[in-house]
Amino acid sequence: MTDVNASVPVLATMILFVGSHLLLSHPLRQPLVARLGERGFSILYALVAFATLGGVILAYRAAPPTPPMWVVGDGLWALATVIMLIASVLLMGSLVRNPALPGGQAAGRAEARGVFAVTRHPMMWSFALWGVAHILVFPVAPNIVLCLGIIMLALVGSALQDRKKMGQDPNGWQAWEARTSYWPFASILDGRTRLGGFGGHALGGGIVVWLVATWAHIPLSGWAAGIWRWIV
Repeated sequence: MTDVNASVPVLATMILFVGSHLLLSHPLRQPLVARLGERGFSILYALVAFATLGGVILAYRAAPPTPPMWVVGDGLWALATVIMLIASVLLMGSLVRNPALPGGQAAGRAEARGVFAVTRHPMMWSFALWGVAHILVFPVAPNIVLCLGIIMLALVGSALQDRKKMGQDPNGWQAWEARTSYWPFASILDGRTRLGGFGGHALGGGIVVWLVATWAHIPLSGWAAGIWRWIV
């Protein structure tokens, strides 16, 4: 019962955060832009995002400690460490020539190489993998609720983004979808893409982010994460 009670505030604030993000990004975006303009909508979006995210953080930090749901040993830590390295490479690779980002490469001319050969939503899958890794090594109720919310936002949001982009650029996005896959490695398995072509920004940048982010757990949380568990 303690686990349930500890999770309720986190669950409530995560529902507000995820729900408002999905609503503002998709069904409510066009009517609000028509009424407020792009700048006004951007301000509203940022205010709602910061307010709801702040609520999640406050609820999470105030949640009482609960016992872990399973024993976390070196095997799970090693698995989570590898998952976070993959997530870091996907994240950094997604920042360059991503048709889904403002100012990114036109979808109709984009190349499915590097992280985009893995999935056309590398950034969203990096967030989902972050959630999986953190559930594996910190299986307490409030954290599981938090991470499941992040996973849902990333994966549902990316599916809705496909629909939105198809409406904005039917020919270009349809061509991009034909060359890529939503699910990781699906386009490699069916022969549409080949694994390779990772640039330095993806591999090198991903390794740097992975090392720095896992090291940062030491001063921020007081315990070592990633490879630092074995070398510090």
